[in-house]
Amino acid sequence: MSDKVFTTPKEALQGLAQDGMTVAVGGFGLCGIPEQLIIALRDSGVTNLTAVSNNAGVDDWGLGLLLQSRQIKRMVSSYVGENAEFERQFISGELELEFTPQGTLAERMRAGGSGIPGFYTRTGVGTIVAEGKPHMDFDGSTFVMERGIVADISLVKAWKADPSGNLVFRRTARNFNPLVAMCGQMTIAEVEEIVPLGALDPDQVHTPGIFVDRIVMTESEKRIEQRTVNNPS
Repeated sequence: MSDKVFTTPKEALQGLAQDGMTVAVGGFGLCGIPEQLIIALRDSGVTNLTAVSNNAGVDDWGLGLLLQSRQIKRMVSSYVGENAEFERQFISGELELEFTPQGTLAERMRAGGSGIPGFYTRTGVGTIVAEGKPHMDFDGSTFVMERGIVADISLVKAWKADPSGNLVFRRTARNFNPLVAMCGQMTIAEVEEIVPLGALDPDQVHTPGIFVDRIVMTESEKRIEQRTVNNPS
């Protein structure tokens, strides 16, 4: 299994990054984002990307870096309120956006990773989210069909991994990352520590190694999206 371990984010992306691909990215705000893999993707120069992520980072970090470089053509996201460049590109028509309710987005990725092409949900019925999508009534209520998401590559951030790709996420970083890991045809995990095989308690593994194709250990900057301090005076 040691062939899953790569030395640098650039090497971990080697041969995978292509123009026009769909990339799913883990994280919530700046928590649990695969920051070094995002930088490596930016540096690869690929364009016309469809990015599937809960949000678009901030202007100078996370997926905001790919917006600055105009590499993202389309976003599938549930929240984009922290990124002024995202707003500018969307209003000017440079960027396509598919808004998806947060729970629906999570389920679409889980479904894609489970081989489920579509499912029905009540969320979004009667709103623009449901326009143009099939509807069906179940037990007297109307539901809208949502498609499962399968990404060409998935980028996730974990706390620990072993050489076979079993992942452990730390606290809030266990947000969209396990679902993103599931839905990628190729999944790359950026981790803080790689431990020997057998060192992880199987009951504590959040993502089994079957979902993970490549691993790279990096040093995280752990930026804070919005810093709030108590200033006694």
